[in-house]
Amino acid sequence: MSTSRAPTKISRMGFLRRLPLALALLCAAWPNATSASDADDWPSFRRTPDMTGVARSALPAKLKKLWVYDAGGAVDSTAAIVAGKVYVGTSKGELCALNLADGKELWKFRAEGAVSTSPCVVDGLVYVGDERGGFHAVNAADGKEVWSFRAEQKIVSSATPAPGVVLFGSYDNHLYCLDAKTGKEKWAFVADAQVHCSPCVAGDLVSIAGCDGKVRAIGLADGREVAAAALGTNCAAAPAFHNGVVYVGTLNGEFLAAELKDGKVRWRKEEPEGAFYSTAAVTDEAVVFSSRSHAVFRAEPATGKVVWTFKTKGEVDSSPVIAGDRVYVGSSDGNLYALSLKDGSLAWEFKAGGAIKASPAVAAGRLVIGTMDDAVYCLGAEEQP
Repeated sequence: MSTSRAPTKISRMGFLRRLPLALALLCAAWPNATSASDADDWPSFRRTPDMTGVARSALPAKLKKLWVYDAGGAVDSTAAIVAGKVYVGTSKGELCALNLADGKELWKFRAEGAVSTSPCVVDGLVYVGDERGGFHAVNAADGKEVWSFRAEQKIVSSATPAPGVVLFGSYDNHLYCLDAKTGKEKWAFVADAQVHCSPCVAGDLVSIAGCDGKVRAIGLADGREVAAAALGTNCAAAPAFHNGVVYVGTLNGEFLAAELKDGKVRWRKEEPEGAFYSTAAVTDEAVVFSSRSHAVFRAEPATGKVVWTFKTKGEVDSSPVIAGDRVYVGSSDGNLYALSLKDGSLAWEFKAGGAIKASPAVAAGRLVIGTMDDAVYCLGAEEQP
């Protein structure tokens, strides 16, 4: 158990004076950003550390329920799928490992508190935080704990991998960077408020959008702040980066893009009655947001112009996933939706029944998602005789 508690707030120059250096570093680092997996896996919250939420391959046009697992507790943890296994957390404080093929339970690990974070799976270890401040590295093969670390307050920030380290935020206002093999603290950055979001890694920088109303760029190597921009409102959603631009929604219903090469906000829009807890899905041609205004919508990356909007019957905390030419997203109305990426039309829906806060995980031609009425569903193609 790591007990190091020496992080202090890093002194920094004014944002405007340091912004040009930050932009140069981020733009230089971006082309070298690496994914957590080159295989058809879903190893962490948004599949890749840049948080763009794009599946490696498309799903079948029509999905069938292949199996359902009774988790014994609410599941708002987004599943990880690696090497034919599913890893997911529950409100009972359990990390469950399942067989992707048939949903058979392989093992369970008991955490210290509810697990609402998404597991992160790298090099045979599963990393997960819990709502009592415990952060755990568990052997993916048998569920035995390898090491643990304690934050001072709860962890709802999903872990993000980077070479040799793992990162996560806590309600103790820290962004932590730990050695992936040992759990030893390499550095801890102190924000001005809780770090609810999952960290986004782009090359040599880490970005968080925080409850202190700031989007920050932090050096991956040393945990020193390179730049910070005040949004004037708080954020719970993780930022998503694509081609040097950050896309994020705020708790007061704004969604925006910042052009990092010159530090100016490219565009800033408002979703009436919206609050964004979900992270956008981003490609070259589309940015797809979802919000508590019951809306899923696509915006133009360059302008923020809304191309289409689809309305569900409930709030949408589930982060959308782009797979092929479709967008997959859950809603508190109990439905999982597949929408046309082109025009937002409803292509397919699955009535799970229980509210869905988790985000889809897509791998090996299957989609896995949990519900608040204790179920984990696996959907895939109709099995051939």
